[in-house]
Amino acid sequence: MQGLQEKKEGNDCYGTENFSRNLRVTKIVIFMAILGFEEKEFFSSGHRACAGCGEAIALRHVLKAAGEKIVVVQATGCMEVVSTPYPETSWEVPWVHCAFENAAAVASGVRASLNMKGDKETKVVAIGGDGATYDIGFGSLSGAFERGTNFLYVCTNNEAYMNTGIQRSGATPEYTSTTTTPAGKVINGKAGVKKPLPFILAAHGAKYVATASVTNLFDLKKKVQKALSINGPTYIEVLVPCVPGWKIDASSTLDVAKKAFETNVFPLFEIENGVLTITSKPEAKKPVHEYLMMQGRFKHLNPEQMENIQKGVDEHFNFLESIQGKKIFETLL
Repeated sequence: MQGLQEKKEGNDCYGTENFSRNLRVTKIVIFMAILGFEEKEFFSSGHRACAGCGEAIALRHVLKAAGEKIVVVQATGCMEVVSTPYPETSWEVPWVHCAFENAAAVASGVRASLNMKGDKETKVVAIGGDGATYDIGFGSLSGAFERGTNFLYVCTNNEAYMNTGIQRSGATPEYTSTTTTPAGKVINGKAGVKKPLPFILAAHGAKYVATASVTNLFDLKKKVQKALSINGPTYIEVLVPCVPGWKIDASSTLDVAKKAFETNVFPLFEIENGVLTITSKPEAKKPVHEYLMMQGRFKHLNPEQMENIQKGVDEHFNFLESIQGKKIFETLL
């Protein structure tokens, strides 16, 4: 037995386990190279985000797509808290932390400062969660878009105020159980649907608005780079599942995000110069209940409520298909 143990340990010394791990890493590196992502990391590991955090995945790849010639302005939220505990930081690019409500205003100031210096190459990227974007910072965001500020705003949408305790936001879906809309005998989760913020910003005259997901990194990369190539305010909303807020397992983040796409709960589209294009469709559409039942925040739903959600999802996607290729706000702009 001792000899067998020594032989086993000897085999490990030759790196059988290490070889398998290194092979997996090599495959990932090759895959990322094929996608055209920067090898260099601009949002480094070691931050304090939850295991499986969708927002951390999104930021890592947004920055890889954007490259190093950027200044990031970030609203208060989960990523600000977990990525910059003094005296440490995960940011490998210039980064400004601002208040919950004024990321777009601060980004406007950074852009004006760069312009005064004659620096047209450095891009400005503002980042905020759905609370900072849909609600608290909406006035600031609307103002920046109305002024025509040349910057990209990225909303990492996990559909609630996760940093402060999982309170509902303007991006929270109907029937969702949160700490301020707890499902029970009195109420059955959040009442009312989420704001159509991408369309609201498109109605501002934005040259480019898009949705993206952490499950389609190539699509995310293309949209980030397209947005940064445009002179004017642009907006990308990325769906980022939250492990504690959505009550999912840390290993299922990408599976849940993928299911949101496959069920058309979160369609991927872009609105460029007022014209909407659906950028990707599921090969075989799945029923919405498959997505809902993956999450504890929807465990209270009954069949009737699931059917209502399915109906709303179908109506929304049919609407997107009906306006695809059309200048949807021509009468408003």
